[in-house]
Amino acid sequence: MSEITRIDSAPGVPAAVGPYVQATCAGGFVFTTGQIPAAPGVSIGTFQDEVRETLRNLEAVLTAAGSDLDHVVKVNTFLSSPDQLAPYNEVYEKHFAARRPARTTVCVGLWGVSLEIDCIAVVKPGADQ
Repeated sequence: MSEITRIDSAPGVPAAVGPYVQATCAGGFVFTTGQIPAAPGVSIGTFQDEVRETLRNLEAVLTAAGSDLDHVVKVNTFLSSPDQLAPYNEVYEKHFAARRPARTTVCVGLWGVSLEIDCIAVVKPGADQ
């Protein structure tokens, strides 16, 4: 059985608001908790700014777990409106254009935030977890 490492709190990312960790590492993979814009319920600016902030939070969690956006293999995105898809894709493509991980995007009711993103990534070779 492989070792399991849990990342309780990544530097610069809002603390979890429930009984969960920000990421779990197991079997050479990182499984992240859904990340949201850093200030839920507070407007950061445009929706694209909220996407960028959410991706920054996701990257901080991945870094704390020994990975990064270059090693993401699967993304799950939850949007609160179908109208968000085009602006989301505009920002997403800038972060993942060369890597193009598998992705699922759905429109759901969220609790006071415009989007949430989680992912699965490979731990970078030689990274300490």
